[in-house]
Amino acid sequence: MKIVESNEFKKEIESGVTVVDFFATWCGPCKMLAPVLEQLATEMEGKAKFIKVDIDQSSDLANEFKILSVPTMMIFKNGEKIDQLVGFLPKEKIQEVITNNL
Repeated sequence: MKIVESNEFKKEIESGVTVVDFFATWCGPCKMLAPVLEQLATEMEGKAKFIKVDIDQSSDLANEFKILSVPTMMIFKNGEKIDQLVGFLPKEKIQEVITNNL
């Protein structure tokens, strides 16, 4: 999964469904979530795009989207935020929420 910086974020989310994983390198649950999202990115290729944002590297985005805890996943459709999940969740739950927003 691609880690996106602030300057490319808007371009990445502007079309289609994009799942953004706001994470931090020091976050244990983020490390547990990473392989789950990698699997989903492979399984849902062509339906949804998955990207990551490091809240320490892109604190402006973390502030803009009011990220208070990580991991936080936000789902964007054509540039608009349409859903949000916070914390480590089972793959099936994450997939269900993404599918409901396609």
